[in-house]
Amino acid sequence: MPPEKLHWKHLFPEVITSGLCTGCAACVIACPHDVIGYHHESGEYRPFHLEEEDGPGGCGHGDKGCTLCTRACPRFRAWEPEIDEFLFGRTREPAEVSGVSKDIVLVRATDPVIAEAGQDGGLVSAILIYALEHDLIDCALVSYLEGDGTWKAVPGVARNRDDVLRSAGSRYTYSANTLAYRDAIEGDGGDGAAERIALVGMSCQSSAVPVLKVRKAGKLARRITLNIGLLCSKTFDDRIFEELLEAQYGLARRDIQKMNVKGRLQIWCHDGRYVEVPLKECHPFTREGCKMCPDFAAEHADISTGGIGAYNDWTLTIVRTDTGRELLDKMLTDKWIEVRPGDDDPGAIELLHKLATKQRSRWPDFAHTQAPAATPPPSA
Repeated sequence: MPPEKLHWKHLFPEVITSGLCTGCAACVIACPHDVIGYHHESGEYRPFHLEEEDGPGGCGHGDKGCTLCTRACPRFRAWEPEIDEFLFGRTREPAEVSGVSKDIVLVRATDPVIAEAGQDGGLVSAILIYALEHDLIDCALVSYLEGDGTWKAVPGVARNRDDVLRSAGSRYTYSANTLAYRDAIEGDGGDGAAERIALVGMSCQSSAVPVLKVRKAGKLARRITLNIGLLCSKTFDDRIFEELLEAQYGLARRDIQKMNVKGRLQIWCHDGRYVEVPLKECHPFTREGCKMCPDFAAEHADISTGGIGAYNDWTLTIVRTDTGRELLDKMLTDKWIEVRPGDDDPGAIELLHKLATKQRSRWPDFAHTQAPAATPPPSA
């Protein structure tokens, strides 16, 4: 970060209103004055300033020297080279279209209950349960489905095996899981304040963790000790349920049991029905915050995971940091997971690189001076 005091008045035009904001909510949880709110009920998924006297783009606390919001933002200024240097000691090479990695493997949970409850082999659920039960973390920031069959994803804290299993599965609408941070540190549930927190989040959220650390954002940066990123090309506005799934396919929210994306939106219903929806029909419902995001592969997580490729019961897993490798090694030694080489599914590796390359092209020209994402190599 440059030496000048950059704060909300810089973040607001450069990120919040320019289209670069992904809605990760890192600025919300980092604000020490609690003056940044978050629109999520209306589908905006965007932060806003709660104090009105300086207008929506002003902040009196920032004028006095507070810079936590810009320190927390994973799309502000030179975020990518800053994070790369911090995590890997170098910037990403142009050929590394899916980010810097140590290993790319296929993984699944050995516990059949965890594998069944989770998505594509249950790896993320297995990681969280293992880390909780082996005293590696105090809790995890995850998403849950709101009750009463709404299929609305909401952030929450997982503190034990049952919590993790309730949070398992993919949503495809957005949940800013970072917003559960305050519940975690306030000891919600009577279990005491968490000091070692895991974050499970989409690529934009997983970039927030190292940017908080490299920009020295205090206790918040220190407390998030495990960063699990989800491969993500986009999420959908909540209106996809009524305007597409119900209007065109007769699927009410309460009917849906499980969802997945494998070249199309797959939907399993409580009554046994199975429905496939072409992704091109879903594109009009793409969330605004996803349209300029350049990161498909959650390039700055400790472990990046996603259910792409030929095998529905294995998770494509990218190990990026020593923290990620050490954890998976422990789980493998203790027989919590099975691991296969990523090359067992060459189509998955090819798709990973293809989607990552395509997504990098979303980063707009006007932002290149702020965060110069490396250019992918030319197509053969």
